[in-house]
Amino acid sequence: MRGDGARAAALELPDNGAVGVIENRVFGEIKVGDTASLVRTLSREDIEDFAGCGGAMIAELLATRLPGPGTTYVEQTLRFRRPVTIGEAIMATVTATAKNAVTSRVTFECRCVNQAGAIVVDGTTEVVAPVQKMSRAEPVRQHEPGARHRRLIEATRGLEPLRTAVVHPVDRNSLLGAVDAARARLIVPVLVGPEAKIRGVAAAESLDLSPYRLVATRHSQEAAERGVELVRTGEVEALMKGSLHTDELMHEVIAKETGLRTGRRISHVFVVDVPTCPRPLFITDAAVNIAPDLAAKHDIVQNAIDLARVLGVESPKVAILSAVETLNPEIASTLDAAALCKMADRKQITGGILDGPLAFDNALSEEAARVKGIESPVAGRADVLVVPDLESGNMLAKQLEYLGNAHLAGLVLGARVPIVLTSRADDPRTRMASCAIALLFARWGPKY
Repeated sequence: MRGDGARAAALELPDNGAVGVIENRVFGEIKVGDTASLVRTLSREDIEDFAGCGGAMIAELLATRLPGPGTTYVEQTLRFRRPVTIGEAIMATVTATAKNAVTSRVTFECRCVNQAGAIVVDGTTEVVAPVQKMSRAEPVRQHEPGARHRRLIEATRGLEPLRTAVVHPVDRNSLLGAVDAARARLIVPVLVGPEAKIRGVAAAESLDLSPYRLVATRHSQEAAERGVELVRTGEVEALMKGSLHTDELMHEVIAKETGLRTGRRISHVFVVDVPTCPRPLFITDAAVNIAPDLAAKHDIVQNAIDLARVLGVESPKVAILSAVETLNPEIASTLDAAALCKMADRKQITGGILDGPLAFDNALSEEAARVKGIESPVAGRADVLVVPDLESGNMLAKQLEYLGNAHLAGLVLGARVPIVLTSRADDPRTRMASCAIALLFARWGPKY
């Protein structure tokens, strides 16, 4: 499905993988030349104390990976070679260079390099390696908010920007979002809307619109019509919502004769970066389908699987959510969950691993699943959360955003082209991440 197999998973943060069990390497198991690495994207706080950050990354490797639990520090000498910047990806590596069988001491060469391969920290560390096997739970480390979304943007490098109709960009956020995405080579925007309003916003923000095509319309409804028409005539490859109601744009998208329907049900997927979650979450459908029936949920699930795979989740684990994790004839969502799982068994849904019904706690917490006796490859490790209806999905996504410091981006799938369906309150950063998702899906995803 992915057009470039050499690319790394777009949403993966190598230093914050799935929560599991850490097992050490005892002295006798370590060989000279053994190595371990982790990557971290530097935040403002890291820059302010990079000496601490560089040492912490090396200490984390020694304490959790090689040798692991039970390691005792003896001596460390580190040299800081060059400055670093916010957003720079730093890879820390430790390599065993010498062993002393009498003292169980191991010497490691330590190195931190930036994405260009330049050394920023190097030195040596001597430790006493453990002699007895032991294991412990892997800690969940909170990463910088938005780090996965920045990786999405980085993953688009080298791809041809997406010709995109930006519908009714008549406020600051929507116009800035389109221009920023254009400057990042994510899109080639065609600005569709009332010309005077668009130019008024541009003047207020000191934006030069001369590089971009502007299609003048009288009002937002006509802008939606013209945006869809530009797709149908092949002039653009995607739509991006500006400052208009979702219903207004989607009414034109789903119009029977003039819209962008395909054989697949149209649905929305939030791509959520939660700092405390060890993996990205895909929440669907929280924006388009109000109360989907089983047939609609079939396509909602398949759309989400397709997107997750494009973004690097090779076999997405899909949790069909309900209030409970057992079948209850009085709760329709539990019956839908069971039917969807059977559809997956019969290959009517492909590319992912489904389980449900699952409650939110045991979909994301392995401990909650264990306590409730749920044995499942999905429980506690879900990548995709399929909600019963729009109301529950929208509340879940917004709770993660406003209470969990999560970053939301998203995409509408199932139409002829990807649709960036942002909220009017979304800032340019969120719009850029959504444009990156649209570009990746347009270049690597299935065609409907």
